[in-house]
Amino acid sequence: MQKIIAFLEANSALVLANPAVFATFAALCAGGGFVVGRYFLTERVTNLESRIARRDEEIAELKGKQKVPWRELPMVPIVGTAAIAPPESRRLRPLVLSDDNAASVDGRAAVNERS
Repeated sequence: MQKIIAFLEANSALVLANPAVFATFAALCAGGGFVVGRYFLTERVTNLESRIARRDEEIAELKGKQKVPWRELPMVPIVGTAAIAPPESRRLRPLVLSDDNAASVDGRAAVNERS
């Protein structure tokens, strides 16, 4: 910055003699610098935008996995229903193993005989 100020001080007579030419030259240099910078940074900006979009998609996907799926209500109302047990004759009897009614050698369980 010091060099620019020293240059303007050394050439202040030229700048004051033609201010329109100096302003035009400064605008052209600034505009040219902006265009060149934009050209070289376009690929980087596009890359960053695509990374942001991909992260947004990943975040949305993870948030979708976090949500508990909606469970539908049963067709039959649970309030006011009663459980009916099968009759005694249809109930299963517990399997009781004793020394004479033990599992066989090949690994199959012995069948409990009904009395």
